[in-house]
Amino acid sequence: MSKKPTAPAGCPCGGPSLATCCGPYIDGSAIAPTAEALMRSRYTAYGQRNEPYLLATWHASTRPAEPIMSEEEKVQWLGLEVKSALRLRLRQRKADDADLTKDTVEFVARFKINGRAQRLHEISNFVREPAEGGDLRWFYVDGSFPE
Repeated sequence: MSKKPTAPAGCPCGGPSLATCCGPYIDGSAIAPTAEALMRSRYTAYGQRNEPYLLATWHASTRPAEPIMSEEEKVQWLGLEVKSALRLRLRQRKADDADLTKDTVEFVARFKINGRAQRLHEISNFVREPAEGGDLRWFYVDGSFPE
């Protein structure tokens, strides 16, 4: 009996595959072109427990000094829903000639901590500014939690 090749699994953020979605941002071979792409890659990095990437994409003004992950805490990421519409914001920006160095992304992430299901609904704030080497990059700043 021959084995059929299995199709690559989709990206944890909901994209087609890790290799064509968040993977290049996480491995450093590409720069996230939008705040939403960075947010999706950060979600994926949380699932991979990739603390160095998370800290590298966190703005220096709000980046935690202490570790953000605990070995004792068993987190299983279950899914991501982006609630904001990037295309609508882009159309509005063109109309308003808004600041292209700031953006927000609203999302709901579902996860389990130690087997208990939870959800995180956040409106994340991002800034785009030069990083080491001078390339413009998006950075996560902070977030608020709507009711």
